[in-house]
Amino acid sequence: MLESLQNIVKIPELRIRVLFTVMMLAVYRIGGHIPTPGINGEELSKFLTQQGGALMGFFDIFSGGALSRVTIFALGIMPYISASIILQLLTVVIPALQKLAKEGEAGRKKIITYTRFGTVGISLVQSFGIAVGLEGLNQGAFIQQPGWSFRLMTMITLTAGTAFIMWLGEQITERGIGNGISLVIFAGIVAQFPNAIIQTFQLVQSGELAFLVVLGLIIVMVAVVAAIIFIERGQRRLPVQYAKRVVGRKVYGGQSTHIPLKINTSGVIPPIFASSIIILPATMTGFIDIKWVQDIAALLSPGSWLYTMLYVALIIFFCFFYTAVVFNPIDVAENMKKYGGFIPGIRPGKRTSDYIYYVLTRITFGGAIYLSVVCVIPELFIKWFNVPFYFGGTSLLIVIGVGLDTVSQIESHMLTRHYEGFMKKGRIRGRA
Repeated sequence: MLESLQNIVKIPELRIRVLFTVMMLAVYRIGGHIPTPGINGEELSKFLTQQGGALMGFFDIFSGGALSRVTIFALGIMPYISASIILQLLTVVIPALQKLAKEGEAGRKKIITYTRFGTVGISLVQSFGIAVGLEGLNQGAFIQQPGWSFRLMTMITLTAGTAFIMWLGEQITERGIGNGISLVIFAGIVAQFPNAIIQTFQLVQSGELAFLVVLGLIIVMVAVVAAIIFIERGQRRLPVQYAKRVVGRKVYGGQSTHIPLKINTSGVIPPIFASSIIILPATMTGFIDIKWVQDIAALLSPGSWLYTMLYVALIIFFCFFYTAVVFNPIDVAENMKKYGGFIPGIRPGKRTSDYIYYVLTRITFGGAIYLSVVCVIPELFIKWFNVPFYFGGTSLLIVIGVGLDTVSQIESHMLTRHYEGFMKKGRIRGRA
């Protein structure tokens, strides 16, 4: 491992990319501590943490603690993710966007541009809601000068913060290593990890939390990590045989290969999308002082039956939706038929696409159940044992998935320059 880390330094391009990524993530963490103008940050943070409880702690991990402190990065990257969800849903139903998606790089750039505009629009709406909500908390006790000047300043500040995070993510993707948006979420989650460990240790020392409970949670976490790594690397391989073709005096084809279908094709996208959809109504209802609204807020908090059912349903939906977006069995079957490939025992063409769709549906269902269990079970443990430890199933899934993907990209750079990767035998494979 140490030798592999030394090899990173020896490759100039890889060294520059890794340093650039670290610097951009450092800038993101610094921005997460710059307060929004006109707000009493410390008092407001204490109030939000007390009132929000487990719900605030769960959603605060995606902004690295910036949401509870209401800093300039309070909205985090969630508006960008919400805009991406809307654009992907619209791509399925609007023919013009479908045409753009099939135009290659040029169409992809236009869709990214639309996503950026959508991010700004969503950020303006959410920041205005936050400004109005803050004015209503304790009769505006946390606001220095309530009014439209404060609302406009908050909208501009938080929207600019989200736009800057979006730019940071794109720069990391282009000039750094790994997926920038995923690494931004990764940094926010990991930043909360030391604080959660310290809080848990303090509870054990004070006697409020039994040592055996903590030991049990550690064992559960290790088991969840092992299961995530095992399933993330699992795949179903469909055998493909290519017929021999004689062109002139040469014989082409006749080789055997396979189509790798991952158990979890969608990766960490479903939990992130599901969280971004739940976060807005759950947070808004938590700070409205009306009894029936407070009852809804309690039902939408982590550990409740409504929250669990809604979260699982959204995860399953986005598993199938995202898999359908990124993998088209009809196109795969047509390309195989074009080059003389076939699955043994299955006729080329429609029969092949139907068979791939059948296998993919079964695998995706298993992957959706796996994601649901990983994301929900640790949160239920946290709810039942009242442990202030928000590094739960969703967080572990994101951290491990992003970590595997980033390490696989670093390893690819090393192997192309004849350096050994992180593992002496085999390779670390990220998501396709």
